[in-house]
Amino acid sequence: MSIDFTLTDAQAELKAAARRFARETLSQVREAIHYLPTPESRFLATRPFYEELVREGFLRRLIPQPFGGEGGGMVDMAIVAEEFYAEDANVPLTAFANLLGLMPIFLAGTPEQQKAFVAPFLECRGAPLAALASSEPGGSANYHSDAVGGGVRTRARLDGQQWVIDGAKQWISGASGWDGKGADLLCVVCRTDAGVAPQNGVSVLLVPGPAAGFRVNRYHESPGHRGHLTSNFTLDQVRVPEGNIVGGVGQGLQVVDASFSATAALVGVMSLGVLRAAFDFTLHFARTQRRGGPVPVIEHQAVGYALADAKASIEAVRSLSYRACFALDQQAPEALELALHAKVFGSETAVRVITELMRVVGIDSYDHATSPLASLLQDALAFPLFDGGNMGVRRRQLHELMKQDDYDSLSTVFHL
Repeated sequence: MSIDFTLTDAQAELKAAARRFARETLSQVREAIHYLPTPESRFLATRPFYEELVREGFLRRLIPQPFGGEGGGMVDMAIVAEEFYAEDANVPLTAFANLLGLMPIFLAGTPEQQKAFVAPFLECRGAPLAALASSEPGGSANYHSDAVGGGVRTRARLDGQQWVIDGAKQWISGASGWDGKGADLLCVVCRTDAGVAPQNGVSVLLVPGPAAGFRVNRYHESPGHRGHLTSNFTLDQVRVPEGNIVGGVGQGLQVVDASFSATAALVGVMSLGVLRAAFDFTLHFARTQRRGGPVPVIEHQAVGYALADAKASIEAVRSLSYRACFALDQQAPEALELALHAKVFGSETAVRVITELMRVVGIDSYDHATSPLASLLQDALAFPLFDGGNMGVRRRQLHELMKQDDYDSLSTVFHL
């Protein structure tokens, strides 16, 4: 058995470049958006930072090599995600949301679709946005449901050689674009046949933007990720060519499930980045602050033990998340389960540990002017909820795995 977390020379260079960009550029995002009053204004204020990320080639580095990018796989994505999230959660989420938006094309797109729709995201200029439009108002985590009025409710019908899409979506990262007219590319999950089970009646359609019939109803005012934008929007008779279907008619659920499998591990890494930032601040606080006493507060046993427990949790999240990413790169049979554990454990650990670190700092941690911990907690609160909620989606997926007759609890540990 070989266990090796050593980075290749290329990965070490990528990590150094990502850390440098994060500290020199992304560290400025928090101040740039802090006093802006609306979700739209805060998102627009992040555009120069996002454009710089694109210009520096990081978006291209995240796109897998088979599709024209420079990405070496999930471990490379994890390296960038950890370094970026240790400084800012907003611009990185906008960048990584593109990968989810393009994932259906990576997984099931035709060569023609891959060439046409991925190309704008390979250029080191501009601010392209792609989004996977899955979630709907009223909840649609149970998108396999065939109940009347349940599951996927957005509809698409053929009219000649065009699909006509009607429905509503929400909580889709970057879907409204920079101007409210829609992202450069929407991969819309919709029912193309309401008369059959969702396993055969849901499809993914490619909608280039701006699209006539796209309308934002409202922007979400979220407690965390304040410079990232999601919205509630309507698709009203949006028309796309018949050939803009991904993976074939009725194959949408398989495409969506596969798209969200890989991203689960990345949420674990995002949680790791935020945890790292929270721990580093608290450790510095404990070493330098006396709080009216004779010695720095780290000398107190309760503080030292709290820091030790927090660091152990961080190492556990790091090991699990990177192992999941490595398994995904290797297409190992245990990859899905590890990715799901990374998402659930990493996200919930982030919320718990940051809360505990705030107790170490005390009431000053509740002031944005004196501590980043409150805003880091606000960012972390999203991790158990988005990218497939831990309760509505991820634990259910684990439950289904464990119900299978051939499930082996050691399959994630050893290959015999």
